[in-house]
Amino acid sequence: MSDPFETRCTPASGAQVVIALLCSLFAANALAFGFDNVAQRARQIASLPYERPSELASPLQALTYEQYRDIRFKPQRFHWRGSPFELAFFHRGFQFQLPVKINEIDGDGLREIRFNPEDFDYGANKLPLKAVQDAGFAGFRVHFPVNSQKYKDEVLVFLGASYFRALGKGQVYGISARGLAVDTAMSSGEEFPHFKEFWIERPAPDAKHLTIYALLDSRRVTGAYQFILRPGSETAIDVRMRLYPRENIAKVGIAPLTSMYLFGENQHAGSIDYRPEVHNSDGLSIRGDNGEWIWRPLINPRRLVVTSFTATNPAGFGLMQRDRAFAHYEDIYAQYQSRPSVWITPKGKWGAGRIELIQIPTPDETNQNIVAFWIPATPPQPKQPYDIEYRMLWQKDTDTRPTHSWVTQSRLGSGYVRPPERAIAFMIDFEGPALSMLPQNTKVEANFTADANAKVIESTTHRNDITGGWRVAVHLQRIDEKKPVELRGVLHVNNVNVSETWSYVLPPE
Repeated sequence: MSDPFETRCTPASGAQVVIALLCSLFAANALAFGFDNVAQRARQIASLPYERPSELASPLQALTYEQYRDIRFKPQRFHWRGSPFELAFFHRGFQFQLPVKINEIDGDGLREIRFNPEDFDYGANKLPLKAVQDAGFAGFRVHFPVNSQKYKDEVLVFLGASYFRALGKGQVYGISARGLAVDTAMSSGEEFPHFKEFWIERPAPDAKHLTIYALLDSRRVTGAYQFILRPGSETAIDVRMRLYPRENIAKVGIAPLTSMYLFGENQHAGSIDYRPEVHNSDGLSIRGDNGEWIWRPLINPRRLVVTSFTATNPAGFGLMQRDRAFAHYEDIYAQYQSRPSVWITPKGKWGAGRIELIQIPTPDETNQNIVAFWIPATPPQPKQPYDIEYRMLWQKDTDTRPTHSWVTQSRLGSGYVRPPERAIAFMIDFEGPALSMLPQNTKVEANFTADANAKVIESTTHRNDITGGWRVAVHLQRIDEKKPVELRGVLHVNNVNVSETWSYVLPPE
């Protein structure tokens, strides 16, 4: 079979018309590029030893963050300028040193989008011509009008290893996604696969979606990806992937999300800070196949904390930014209240596995210290294809949440209520239609439990007439302060659950 990456079809001189017709039909078919072509390439590469990317010229490696930001793709050189979707490209340099090949698919076939230093404004940087003439791309970004028809917003970025970020209406960049996570938070060290090549379909003049194919590679795994981008009030990305491991991998993270949590309502700032909260996400939300919803508030621990939730065929999960009040952040530059939540909806049955949450200590807000992903119980096997699909929703005003009621805040501390001696106090607020519609005299009970390292002394419920929800006050005593405590709690009326499950890890002292 001919390789669609190298398509040639030339009928012999004087050939019959029917032969020429058949040849032209074959050529047209070969030029029809899709996911299977990328998968074929990934399988071929996986059968070969890993080839390290070329090194970047030292002047570009030595760029500081500010110097790299000063290199900008010229607006007048945007690719597909004037069409619904426009492309701009990132220069290699600073931390973004891996070369990325970018191709365009249109009615005439495939063509590489060539790097040209004339397309970039280097600002105040004084770089030798030799360093930049063949530097190449580090990634690209997609522009599309989501906030106003008069301006094309940046809605999707692929930059750095397999990282990408997207935006919907009224959102600012925060949480990131990755194509794959390999051995994250393991003592052996993490491996970072990277997207080494992209193929982007040129959109029609009235297009509302954009199709992108990508080839992933690293020492132990290759993969083929398809991303279908649908920008809007909540931007959707449909992801299809096929992995080809070269060898066994201890931990494969599917649909990985990476975010930041420094401090918040459940964890005060470690130093004087005018801002009440600083985070891109405030919790992990999980919907099980049995209909149960779980909410795990995030923390910034003193030591690494890795926890997981066993699940078979999960209905979805995501790192969410539920708190949308500017007064809770007071940061007019970072705009944390507008950072997107990202919800993952599996397509088909994912089978048995677990959703893992990794929380890493961070001294400031520049580090992405929160990671969440799905780990299949049966990992991808060497030389065998592993297929999976899912949808990502980048949300703000329409965050995915339970239909009955949900946690709005988790506060640590007793306040004016004097707790029992050596007790730790939590105040957890729930809101939602299942609570707001209850008659005034309804008895709402809290069922809160702890693991073997703590004892729940009491849990009481109080109606919140201001919000229409309910507040739970929980007091517990830790047994061993050097060990963590896992807590769970839910509201119920007449033994029927009327809320999601609050799940919390209290880290060691």
